[in-house]
Amino acid sequence: MNRIRKGDHVVVITGKSKGQRGDVLRVAGDRVYVSNVNLVKRHTKPNPQANQPGGIIERESSIHISNVQLFNARTGKGERVGIQTLEDGRRIRVFRSSNEAVDA
Repeated sequence: MNRIRKGDHVVVITGKSKGQRGDVLRVAGDRVYVSNVNLVKRHTKPNPQANQPGGIIERESSIHISNVQLFNARTGKGERVGIQTLEDGRRIRVFRSSNEAVDA
């Protein structure tokens, strides 16, 4: 079970985008793509088959998963996440600081 999933609201804890928050667009192994964080400019050729124009396109680049933390709206900051097994066998994610379940 992954501690960070697609759609989670995260905060960047280190690097050039430190302190920025955004939603996880996708998880690729040990790297995550976060909306409006770590933007890079790519020169792309036009692709008429995919109806894609060419030019300089700004898009998100990946960040290592260890450089982001799940954002806890109750405390207003990023926190560590752990896995807890319930009595019925289900596994849920919980914040390590307060042991409350992640609402995702």
